[in-house]
Amino acid sequence: MKKKLYFIAIAFISVMGVSYAQETAAATVDKSECSNNFQLYAQDAKVKNYDAAYGPWKKVYDVCPDYHQANFQYGERILKHKIKNTSGAEKTEFINMLLGLYDNYIKYYPTKTSKAEVIIDKQLLKYDNKMSTDEEDYAALKTAFTEDRAHFKSVKALYLYFSSLVDLHKAGKEELQTVFDVYDDVTEKIEEDNKALTAKISTLLAKEDAGTITKKEANNLRVYSANSGNYGKVSASIDSKLGDLANCENLIPLYEKNFEAKQNDLKWVKRAVGRMYSKDCLDSPMFKKLFEKQLAMEPSASAYLYSASLKLKAGDSKGALSDFTQASELETDPYKKADILYKIAARYSRISKSTSYKYANKSLQANPSNGKAYLLMASLVSSSANDCGSTKFEKLAVNWKAAELARKAGRVDPSLGSTAKSAASRYLQRAPTKTDIFSNNMQGKTVSFKCWVGGSVKVPNL
Repeated sequence: MKKKLYFIAIAFISVMGVSYAQETAAATVDKSECSNNFQLYAQDAKVKNYDAAYGPWKKVYDVCPDYHQANFQYGERILKHKIKNTSGAEKTEFINMLLGLYDNYIKYYPTKTSKAEVIIDKQLLKYDNKMSTDEEDYAALKTAFTEDRAHFKSVKALYLYFSSLVDLHKAGKEELQTVFDVYDDVTEKIEEDNKALTAKISTLLAKEDAGTITKKEANNLRVYSANSGNYGKVSASIDSKLGDLANCENLIPLYEKNFEAKQNDLKWVKRAVGRMYSKDCLDSPMFKKLFEKQLAMEPSASAYLYSASLKLKAGDSKGALSDFTQASELETDPYKKADILYKIAARYSRISKSTSYKYANKSLQANPSNGKAYLLMASLVSSSANDCGSTKFEKLAVNWKAAELARKAGRVDPSLGSTAKSAASRYLQRAPTKTDIFSNNMQGKTVSFKCWVGGSVKVPNL
């Protein structure tokens, strides 16, 4: 009996050995085909013939996923094409394949992508195909943002991250304070990334004006400007989604409720004061309480800005000027200094246009890319039409200068492009018409402004 079992065991091992050898040989053959199939699908994918590329691509991806990084780059395009052009169970299968591809990309090429990029790609794919809930969108994108913030570059994902949270809040599933915290995080991220873009744009604009820009740099300028414009659009969408949730009626009771627990949290205090300031909740005792707390913990430029605004509102112009000066001198970072000076300009815009204009100009000296300062200056100039000029034509002509300033806003900071274009168009509609130019015989002449605006404009030729 033992002898019989021995021969059976030997026979089994022999069969298994042959089977293993056959599988190994098949795998070797399959892998030897990866090079040929790679060449086949790469040629088709390059000319966007994705249907033809799919078969050989899948053979390479299934057997040799790490054969080349292009397996994932072309694979994404191929599968997106399949998803777009299929439906039902077949479409779902391709979606799941693409979700798996994203996971495998970071597995096989961890230095070529990032955690945030993979999470974003997967969640946007699910969202676009109605395969996710608000809870899932928010949870996934929260992980991407908090654990890999530096690589969170998608403006669409930024909006979805915030938008899904607001919807959850409206459904009673998330706190209002969380909405404000994420709003601050997201807008700060947008400002940081756009700040980096506008710095590059400023350098290239100087070269463009000097006529020394290269073809490559000109292309980079177009790309940076387009990306900055996208940040402007998503910022506007996020503000629109926030809507009235951040009005004084909601802010004041929320901060009164949380003050005792949060009063020693400097980050919370600074954000609370900043939000109340931006929403002009200066009459609230809570605003004063918060900014005094900030001033005690950190005598920063922004704290003196808030103090000055309160004094200005109370009619203490001398005290306000002292605090405004302190605020502008205390801040040394050029970008933050520019923001402080812009806020001073905005606060004076209702009191003294010339003073407001002066501070807006100082803001531009600190940061030439501060398009908001140009927009404020344009508004101040246009609203001073009745004070500039002795004739109707001269008064209307000031709007050409306003339009010029508005256009500069969009040029130095393309994130403001849409707003700047709209403002410039509005000012041009107020400027003298072609009929006005002809009837006054002013074509090609120069109009000088003897009011606080100063400077001059050249009248267009007909």
